[in-house]
Amino acid sequence: MASDEGFYDFFYAAPDGLKLHARIYGETNSAPWPVVCLPGLTRNARDFHELALHLSARAVVPRKVVAFDYRGRGQSAYDPDVKNYNVGVEASDILAGLAALGIEEAAFIGTSRGGLIIHVLAAMRPEVLKAVVLNDIGPVLDTGGLAHIRSYLDPSPKPKTLVEAVNAQRSVHGGDFPALVDADWERMAWALNRQTDQGLMPDFDPKLVETLASLDLTQPLPALWPQFEALAAVPLLAIRGANSRLLSVETLEEMGRRHPAMKTITVEEQGHAPFLETSGLPGAIAAFLDQAETPR
Repeated sequence: MASDEGFYDFFYAAPDGLKLHARIYGETNSAPWPVVCLPGLTRNARDFHELALHLSARAVVPRKVVAFDYRGRGQSAYDPDVKNYNVGVEASDILAGLAALGIEEAAFIGTSRGGLIIHVLAAMRPEVLKAVVLNDIGPVLDTGGLAHIRSYLDPSPKPKTLVEAVNAQRSVHGGDFPALVDADWERMAWALNRQTDQGLMPDFDPKLVETLASLDLTQPLPALWPQFEALAAVPLLAIRGANSRLLSVETLEEMGRRHPAMKTITVEEQGHAPFLETSGLPGAIAAFLDQAETPR
């Protein structure tokens, strides 16, 4: 049963037995395609709360929405083996969650790492992907953007109060996100942190930072063009922050050449990754899903 906040918590077992979590919005909505939301590297299901409320309760076609916490994030258990914090394992975890929920096909929204997981799913289980929204992510990652992410995660900031958390995020991201207002920064701070007896704490396993430490960012990372091309027949919306450091204009243009039916949105005055509850994006995403689902 949904809580007063519009969702209920769902727990399930990963293939290796780890206890994982997802939020379910609009459980009884009957639109053919549910929506699966996949967050960024250190983020969690709370990132999608406002978007999920729109898609499940306010959109013209209300949909069931499933927002996942990966292992080591949010309400999912931490993994004692840091090597399991990788997109392959996480993709398998998502498939296990969908199986537990009885979902055989869905529209997917992936922010940053979530979009990489979608690329992996395109290779592992393409039939599950009915429509895709990639939020500031593509087959090629700009190493400068990864270096920026690594720089602000190592060491992870440890704000104790909401004010400190907001100030910490603004100090790192403010230049890339001039469009954001106080309420946006506060939502970001609450989504990224959890309340404890010692104050706010980042809501992810600190060992996640180790997964970035081993990357050689002086060399280009392997591109995922074959996986992206597996999405050729899937309706696709690519969202890019105009100030993004991770998804370049050149990569976005090449994505369009390889997927001519791809739709794009550039979000002005936002960087990596655009806040999906802002800039008219909830309505645009809902309209894209409705159009993709309409038989031609």
